Amino acid sequence: MEQLPGRPGNLTPEEDEKLRKFWEMFLQVCGVLGDDGATESETVSVSQGKPAAGAEKPKKKRISLFKKKKDKEKENSATKVPAMDSIKENDPEDKWGENEAYLETLATHSPEQIRATIWSMVKHDHPDALLLRFLRARKWDLQRALVMLMSTMNWRCSEAHVDDEVMMNGEETAATNEKSGDEKSKKLAQDFLAQLRMGKSYCYGTDKAGRPICIVRARLHRAGEQSEEGLERFTVYLIETTRFMLNPPVDTACVLFDLTGFSLANMDYTPVKFMIKCFEANYPESLGVVLVHKAPWVFQGIWKIIRGWLDPVVANKVHFTNTLKDLEEFIATNRIPTELEGSSNYTYEYKEPVPGENAKMKDIETREKLLREREELYEEYESKTVEWVSEPDATKRGVLHSERDAVAKKLREQYWRLDPYIRSRSVYDRIGVILPGGKLDYYPAKIAPATSNGTAAALAAGETAMDDVD
Repeated sequence: MEQLPGRPGNLTPEEDEKLRKFWEMFLQVCGVLGDDGATESETVSVSQGKPAAGAEKPKKKRISLFKKKKDKEKENSATKVPAMDSIKENDPEDKWGENEAYLETLATHSPEQIRATIWSMVKHDHPDALLLRFLRARKWDLQRALVMLMSTMNWRCSEAHVDDEVMMNGEETAATNEKSGDEKSKKLAQDFLAQLRMGKSYCYGTDKAGRPICIVRARLHRAGEQSEEGLERFTVYLIETTRFMLNPPVDTACVLFDLTGFSLANMDYTPVKFMIKCFEANYPESLGVVLVHKAPWVFQGIWKIIRGWLDPVVANKVHFTNTLKDLEEFIATNRIPTELEGSSNYTYEYKEPVPGENAKMKDIETREKLLREREELYEEYESKTVEWVSEPDATKRGVLHSERDAVAKKLREQYWRLDPYIRSRSVYDRIGVILPGGKLDYYPAKIAPATSNGTAAALAAGETAMDDVD
């Protein structure tokens, strides 16, 4: 599959330079680099790249990421950040309040917290791929890209609690809470699971460009049936889960809004606004194409309002389809669900969580061991990046870039060993779309039925495997 421009391995010299500068800015914010490009652990004096006569050859730079708390507390108030001369808290052109979130993040989060949260965003992705999303979304403007990155980080950890709640608790915790939780958690669990069970939105297969497809059945939504928090949690959960279905070099999704049977009773602007914010502010460059299928005449007025909210780049990705032939321009007929007149014979069916499927999440010792292993890889990647950023020779930079790619591959492989210890299993794990090790089967031939005693799921979760902790 052809590599799209502005992605790892397909950058112009100018884009490559922007990426290197962006990494430098990011590492400064995280406290890994000082303003002068030196690591925090030491300042190496160089003169034309050679040590002074008679001087001892300097040791290779190494980043110190884990300082004593008392030392760090002394430095937090004086943390050096890249010069950002155009940041205005109440900028009328700041659509999503990113400037304010950026300033708030710097004021309320330590460099270590910023670093940890942004690294947690990477998951199985190439670290360069993540940063490039923000650069492309902000048209390679370094300051605006950094503001957006920090704003997203603040949203993930302080507002949405994406990794420590939404993905960690997942479906199994919701299934428990809907039966025995307190009133608030029970309501949230019921709203979350109701949308999964009815298939208000679900993922199925890929389009002709290899993008995973998320189908939104608008007729199943009625304003007020689920709480705003329940709607938002479901939306974030589905977007995050879909991320695991991206198979590089594919890095965007196809969203198909099925408006069959849609009426004004199904229209609800609040979740629409939240979805737009997610894709424009917090999941940049994640939409490949949006298909609006069988929109009735009443939707014309609604679309005028919605289009006014959309960034022009996003709006241009929207296509209206009315017939099977229209859909076939984007999706093969035998991959289109039966309800959309395709011939796939697929009908969405929710598979309930099974006792034992998240057994590994209780193994704290192995999880901590894997997290420490991952920290070492983060540090190795950052060390290689510091060298790459500061290397003036293009040939040597190429070698360092390859070494970074090798570490990125280790990070991807290591993530999938860590995954069952930090992410609750989803319906897409249970039906065999997302497989162990990050493998994908968009059209699993056989879906094993869930057993009442959870034997199958417990075996799939298993005891801690030896290769998890090698």
